[in-house]
Amino acid sequence: MVVVAPGSTITEADVIAHTRTKLAHYKCPKVVEFRESLARTATGKLQKFKLREPYWADMDRKVH
Repeated sequence: MVVVAPGSTITEADVIAHTRTKLAHYKCPKVVEFRESLARTATGKLQKFKLREPYWADMDRKVH
């Protein structure tokens, strides 16, 4: 998940290409999802359970 800065014109292919220059091939993302914002707590930490929720909606076991 990527939050794009206002006025930026980055694409999914740009993000994946950049990660390939910095990471091993098997660690690079295959899909990039653009968001307006990410759910955060009052102290600024990411609320990971809220970010995972849509992906685990149809699963009985919510472990990855």
